[in-house]
Amino acid sequence: MNLLAALEGLLFLCGDDGLQIEDVQTILEIDKEKVEELANQLLQDYRISNRGIKLEKYGNIYKLVTKSEYNDFYKKLVEIDENKPLTPAALEVLAIIAYNEPVTRTMIDEIRGVSSSHMVRKLQARELICEIGRSDLPGRPFLYKTTDKFLDVFGIKNLNELPKIDPISEANLDETDLFKSKYIDE
Repeated sequence: MNLLAALEGLLFLCGDDGLQIEDVQTILEIDKEKVEELANQLLQDYRISNRGIKLEKYGNIYKLVTKSEYNDFYKKLVEIDENKPLTPAALEVLAIIAYNEPVTRTMIDEIRGVSSSHMVRKLQARELICEIGRSDLPGRPFLYKTTDKFLDVFGIKNLNELPKIDPISEANLDETDLFKSKYIDE
C-alpha cells in the first residue's frame, strides 16, 4: 500500500481543518517518525512539481493549501462563483448565521451536523458574512455575522425583518414509535 498517496488523500478529504499528526498515526497505523517522513516527502514532491497546492504544517496539523503565486486565478474563480445562485447548503449556513449571530463555525457545524468551513469561506468571499472578532471559547475561534451586503441582497433593512421561527418544543415533535411498523402485523 502507498502510504504517501494515502496521506495525500486524507489531507485532501480534511480540507481546511487539516489533520493532526496523532490522527495520521492512528489512521495509517504508523509511528510519529514515519508520519514526519511521509509529510516531508510530500512537502518535497509539491515543492519540486508544478502543482497549484503545497503542504503546510501549522503546529501539530498538516494542511494542503493553494500556492499564492496563482492568487489571480483564484480571484477569478470567486468572481465566477459570485454570479451563481446560492446553493441550499450556503443558504442554510447563511440562515444559521443570521438567526444566531455572532456565531462560530463550530456552532454552525453543530447545528447542521456537517462541516461548514467551505460554505463559510464561500459566503465570506461573496461578502455576505464577515469575521467580527474571536470568541472567548477555548481556541478562540472566529465569530461570524452577516454584512450590510447580506441585507441589500435579501432586500431587508435589518435582521429584525427576518421571518420569525417558532422554536421546536417537545410537544411539536412527532411521537412515532420507531419500533412499530404499519407493514408488520403485531
